[in-house]
Amino acid sequence: MIMSLLCAPALAQSDGPFGAGWQLDAENSRIGFQSIKNQTKVEQSSFATLTGAIDGNGSAEIRIALDSVDTKVDLRNVRMRFLFFESFKYPEAIVKARLSPRLVDELRAERRKVITLPVTLDLHGVTKSIEAQLALTLLDDTRVSVATYEPISIDLAAFDLMGGLKKLEEAAGVTIIPSTSVNFDIVFAALDSSAPAPTSEPVPVASAALEPEGDFSKEACVGRFEILSRTGNIYFATSSAQLSNESVPLLANVVDIVSRCPDLKVQVIGHTDSYGSARANQSLSERRAASVVAFLAAKGITASRVQSLGYGETKPIAPNTTAEGRQKNRRIEFAPVAAE
Repeated sequence: MIMSLLCAPALAQSDGPFGAGWQLDAENSRIGFQSIKNQTKVEQSSFATLTGAIDGNGSAEIRIALDSVDTKVDLRNVRMRFLFFESFKYPEAIVKARLSPRLVDELRAERRKVITLPVTLDLHGVTKSIEAQLALTLLDDTRVSVATYEPISIDLAAFDLMGGLKKLEEAAGVTIIPSTSVNFDIVFAALDSSAPAPTSEPVPVASAALEPEGDFSKEACVGRFEILSRTGNIYFATSSAQLSNESVPLLANVVDIVSRCPDLKVQVIGHTDSYGSARANQSLSERRAASVVAFLAAKGITASRVQSLGYGETKPIAPNTTAEGRQKNRRIEFAPVAAE
């Protein structure tokens, strides 16, 4: 057994401590996280699509496709993607770490080792350093498991996720504790010297979403349009109907959803805050809704499938006395109606 370990591709000293590198075995790897709702209800979720590698120098990288979040409930997945992670803007979370060559020698001798390792987490446009207590286990001659020895606590405020958390709470009618604990068990398989260098290529978002292929059911369509209406990620220049380029990632998803709901027409509804005259706000809301419809039409959505409406300042969802309230009131909503 000792000789087989010394000759294992992942641990071959002749190729350096890390051999030719290790590739993440997605089929046998899992990353999950825990959330607590209404103080007592614990929910476990996971991600379906992972890629990762450890190169010959010990640099480790794991990429998590946020569109592949799996809560076991379709519309809950959609809320997590659009409202919390904003995966249309931030499609991946990326974890990086550097492994010491000394660990290989120790693991070869002990087969299992618990370590504290600094890692960097890139999530929602924010990169932070986190300490992780990990258990490394040599499973056999060519496979290594890297697992959480203790769950890793993530402060949502540190990653600018509190706004998304509030949207989730409002959409689901619950309260959620503003932190989460992450656990994982990642298996890396050794590469031999003739294999291509290990990579952790960016995950193609379109193929990562856990949702039905083809057209959605009516319930799924209605739920998606309700969620899209809560995103707040359609932007215009001040007092203008000109769409900002920041709106394009979300609107691209709107195009996809409208296309997959052929039995429904969609009303695109503009709203404003109460700043300015009621007449000007009415006009602005109509023009902004029309701009969204024009974007959808330019991407191939038939004109008869969408209609633009504006309600100006007449239907606020928050007080206009605060900046936060006015921001909520400046919005675009999507209302599905039965096709004739």
